[in-house]
Amino acid sequence: MKYVGEKDYEHGMDTKVGVLITNLGTPDAPTKKALRPYLKEFLSDPRVIETPKLIWQIILNGIILNTRPAKSAKAYQTVWTDNGSPLFDIAKKQQAELAKALPNLVVGLAMRYGNPSIESQLIKMRDQGVRKILIFPMYPQYCAATTASTFDKVAQVLTKWRWIPEVRFINEYYQDKLYVAALAKSMTAFQKVHGKPDLTLFSYHGIPQAYLDKGDPYHCFCRATTRLVKEHMQLTDDDVMTSFQSRFGPAQWLQPYTDEILKGLPAKGIKKVHVIAPAFSADCLETIEEIDVENRAYFMESGGESYNYIPCLNDGKDQINLFTKLIKQHTQGWDY
Repeated sequence: MKYVGEKDYEHGMDTKVGVLITNLGTPDAPTKKALRPYLKEFLSDPRVIETPKLIWQIILNGIILNTRPAKSAKAYQTVWTDNGSPLFDIAKKQQAELAKALPNLVVGLAMRYGNPSIESQLIKMRDQGVRKILIFPMYPQYCAATTASTFDKVAQVLTKWRWIPEVRFINEYYQDKLYVAALAKSMTAFQKVHGKPDLTLFSYHGIPQAYLDKGDPYHCFCRATTRLVKEHMQLTDDDVMTSFQSRFGPAQWLQPYTDEILKGLPAKGIKKVHVIAPAFSADCLETIEEIDVENRAYFMESGGESYNYIPCLNDGKDQINLFTKLIKQHTQGWDY
């Protein structure tokens, strides 16, 4: 293997400390053409799909990539704005706010799939003189399909470098006190405007049940987040419920399923719900379209009377304060 060196390096050059914040990703445009390479990269990740590679590639290239891009493009078109993808737009705002809060730190932004890629941003930060770098996947609850996949990609990139930086990695923050308090505060503020619901549904992105059975802690971390927020707000088990969304394919995923729960609640006398999505650090297709539109329809068509989605923490002050604290905590001992 040929390792990439740094021809322009001179001894005595100033070195910097950086943090690379990452999120899942987004296509470059809400079109079938843009969705195909994005979905191919995403669904080719063995952390996401653990089906044997040969079998899965036949299914992926022969069926899914011939049908799903057009369907996904239509969904993205419903959430796309003048600023592009909501996820990427919010991520850029998060990056800008963190750069203000941490002026002596180089703050980079990358997407696990799509652009800007992790590789391109690691190279950019290297060229800026960053020798110590904190990788911050913005997923509160660790999951192999998200957090570990980010680690895999970073490691894959750095194996090509002759001189690798000192690297640290944020694994999760699902029980951080500032995170829990921020979620509780957002719920309280939302209730002041929209009233108190019969139930607040905590909807987390799902994963196949088989991943939990094999030892992935994500399910436990999600339920812990709900419990901690419930305790922080002094709520009861009747006030909150945990569910899982965004299942894909015929296999069993983590249950209960968000859509099925919402369809069944009105028959139980629960006619007014608020839905919050704590696993997402930024609003995106899965919250704006799936939760706020698709699942709203399920609930209202089943006899619900009032349905409200509580936005993600996004680039709000509470989340920026949380991220700033986490970054400072994980860069202790690094002078910058």
